[in-house]
Amino acid sequence: MSIWKHQANPEALNSMHAGTMLEHLDIRVEEIGEDFIKASMPVDERTFQPARLLHGGASVVLAESLGSVASALCIQDITEYHPVGVEINANHIRSATSGRVTGIVKPIKIGRKMHFWQIDIFREDGKQICSSRLTVAVVEHPGKRKT
Repeated sequence: MSIWKHQANPEALNSMHAGTMLEHLDIRVEEIGEDFIKASMPVDERTFQPARLLHGGASVVLAESLGSVASALCIQDITEYHPVGVEINANHIRSATSGRVTGIVKPIKIGRKMHFWQIDIFREDGKQICSSRLTVAVVEHPGKRKT
């Protein structure tokens, strides 16, 4: 049984990236399963650190992007509420120097106001390079808040 409150496909989600960091970094949603989303990102001049390794911050961008998209698909009324990342951590396990890396987000716990996600990132050879956890708050849209 699917955890998603909204139907989505990779093409629809990717079309929302125009003019964002996700477009700049070429982050692409590739698959949506019953309880996971998979996306990839290049390891190139956009994501390198000076030693020409994948920058740890780029891995964190991929992780937070995946968790935020997952949370948005879990919010019942997306016109009233939206996801906001409040805490993220990442353990960088090994490096990547080329190709694309793939992140997979899965829920730890999905509550009414807080979502907790596990995001694991892998190189093309299948070796894990990063393990990240994201906490997302579900907040009212600014225009909807009561003063």
